[in-house]
Amino acid sequence: MKTRNPLIRIFILVVAVWLIIFALVPNLFLLLISFFKPDGHAYVAVDFTLANYQRLLTPSFITIFTDSLRLALASTLICLLIGYPFAYILARAPLRIRPWLLLLIVIPFWTSSLIRTYALINILQNNGILSKLLELLHITSEPVSFMYSEFAVLAGLSYTMLPFMILPIYASVEKLDARLIDAANDLGAGNLRTFWHIILPLTAPGIMSGCILVFLPALTLFYVPDILGGGKGQLLGNYIQMQFTKPIPDWPLGAATSTILTLVLLLMVLGYKWTLKISSQRADFDAEDEEYAGASNIPLQPRGACGLGTRIVPRRRRVSGADAGGDE
Repeated sequence: MKTRNPLIRIFILVVAVWLIIFALVPNLFLLLISFFKPDGHAYVAVDFTLANYQRLLTPSFITIFTDSLRLALASTLICLLIGYPFAYILARAPLRIRPWLLLLIVIPFWTSSLIRTYALINILQNNGILSKLLELLHITSEPVSFMYSEFAVLAGLSYTMLPFMILPIYASVEKLDARLIDAANDLGAGNLRTFWHIILPLTAPGIMSGCILVFLPALTLFYVPDILGGGKGQLLGNYIQMQFTKPIPDWPLGAATSTILTLVLLLMVLGYKWTLKISSQRADFDAEDEEYAGASNIPLQPRGACGLGTRIVPRRRRVSGADAGGDE
């Protein structure tokens, strides 16, 4: 729908110009630099080459990429396993306590993520809170330090990214029609089957959105591995930072790495649009069924009456077939 309000058009124009200047142009600049040769004095030499992308096929970079990918996927999975139940409980909580639960998610944003990462040192270090808890539970007999390990990096990434998983899922669960869950329960579906065939598909856009918001930043955060991992293992964020800040910078290689990550982001956005398309198709299908049932005075069966999760496309055909059989 087109808007005739000139003020809204001005706001849209300002946002568009802002995104072009500070998002599109820098990314195009990086893409262009990725095809130039490095120059220690002028940063880049204007000479077209594909060698920067070829250097990304070396065993050392593949190791960095796979390690970063593994940690990013693990932190995304942890955030999903923790964030989905929390978001579901939050969306179904009474209205009087829901703002307080949302506040618990927003409060960490009031403090710099760098400071919060340093605060984790008090939990993970030798004689830290976690070590003392393990001693109290008699799991360990002496102080244990989790600092400068892959576990510490994974804990830091998951803690930093968790709110970005909860909020999109919460928005998706909040819009979930509770009548579908009631219909599934009336048809004899258990909690697990209702979740798998009703709740999970309808909240898939929120899950995909949360995974995008968690995965890519976790892939490129450089201060968490530096602080909690001690810089023992180099990840993509540290690798890109080093290309731009080392004494003899290699901007083209850093730009090529950033371009590859941008392509990964685009693939994830396409996956998100695909889940939105599937959800909208299911919503349109249900709307057409309700319209058809209302016009024909036919009681509409909830989706999955013949087995939850099955697409009731032949539902109208069964009705028309039954009418035809009755006529015979």
